[in-house]
Amino acid sequence: VQLQASGGGLVQAGGSLRLSCAASGRTFSSYGMGWFRQVPGKEREFVAAISWSGGSTYYAGSVKGRFTISRDNAKNTVYLQMNSLKPEDTAVYYCAAELYGSSLNRVNYWGNGTQVTVSS
Repeated sequence: VQLQASGGGLVQAGGSLRLSCAASGRTFSSYGMGWFRQVPGKEREFVAAISWSGGSTYYAGSVKGRFTISRDNAKNTVYLQMNSLKPEDTAVYYCAAELYGSSLNRVNYWGNGTQVTVSS
């Protein structure tokens, strides 16, 4: 599985962005999908995940209520809608996939990163 993330950019605090992650292959619907983020000097941290069935979603406490993860199996794509962005959301965002996963505890594949910068 190859993952290609896009949609990052520069936005003012309080603004919104939508990240997309397009996956190759015919087995997208078998993968739990998620997003992680990383800032220089810190470990990569979990942001959100959606189970392979699409029936369950998971969020980090810092983004709950502001970010929404969704998937479109017909387009082999997972999305992260980010609202009410804060400067502390600034990071490189990575999409990830786990076969028959839910909360992305054991990532099988990582995508490229997309930079999100939130100005104050």
